[in-house]
Amino acid sequence: MSPNLTNPGLPSGGEGLEAPVAVGSLLRSMDRGAELLVLGVAQDAGVPHAGCRRPCCARAWADPSLRRAPACLGIVDSRTSARWLIEATPELPLQLQRLLDWSDSAAIRPRPILDGVFLTHAHIGHYLGLAQLGRESLGTRGVPVYAMPKLGRFLAQNGPWSQLVSLGNIELRILGEGERVEIGPGLSVEPIEVPHRGEFSETVAFRIVGPRRSVLFLPDIDRWEEWGRSLEDEVGLVDIAYLDATFFDESELPSRARSEIPHPPVVTTMERLDRLGPDLRGRVRFLHLNHTNPLLDPSSDASRELERRGYLCAEEGDRVEL
Repeated sequence: MSPNLTNPGLPSGGEGLEAPVAVGSLLRSMDRGAELLVLGVAQDAGVPHAGCRRPCCARAWADPSLRRAPACLGIVDSRTSARWLIEATPELPLQLQRLLDWSDSAAIRPRPILDGVFLTHAHIGHYLGLAQLGRESLGTRGVPVYAMPKLGRFLAQNGPWSQLVSLGNIELRILGEGERVEIGPGLSVEPIEVPHRGEFSETVAFRIVGPRRSVLFLPDIDRWEEWGRSLEDEVGLVDIAYLDATFFDESELPSRARSEIPHPPVVTTMERLDRLGPDLRGRVRFLHLNHTNPLLDPSSDASRELERRGYLCAEEGDRVEL
């Protein structure tokens, strides 16, 4: 079967594993409209990190409540009983379960388990979870997967992702820079290209616009100076901005070449945004935290500095009415 690379559009609502129906929950959630849920806040490999025995991960190995999943958002539109994932991380089973629990199966008819997945790029924490949609796991049918052109070709031409396409587990829908995808009444997702290591794909941020609020999701970028947009302006265009916070400062990972893993440290981002008023600074939510990032500890000096300067860290379970 040849790859099905289609243009973006409304989710098909096509075949797939159906979620159970709960009519009572529909009555409780009719007025919720569209909502966004933070399903993960960590860097691609999560917390604790594979093989890490440093104190930052030792605590999380010992205490499951300190574990954090890779950065991921969920969207539920109770008006249409639809649900989406922004990213397909290695923790997709856990994050999908949280999404289903949160949406409370608010439907008067069976629905596909997912109405679509939006991918930012092809680094491990952002797309490996697609494998869970295949025959070895969920065995979905026709789940729309929204990706930029280079990423779409990569998925269509390389296993095991190409098998998801050939078996019809997913349907690739190709995004265009700045082209909004309408996923519900007054609800859209717009890709914005950002500079980031492009071994296999482009990288995008997403601007998510709902009837009441808008959100910027930008988990990965190399340097703000390399972006052809003003970070300050982009923060001002939305109600909440989830920004790359992989590293707090340059002291982390002294044994690794930062040229291999370029990200703007949080201290650099704060220095850039400090001149904004308190309202704009308060819109920032830092996420995509490496396992070494002291912001994972709310009692750390770094966390206190963040709060003092008027910024916030994203937390798993945060909800935003869109």
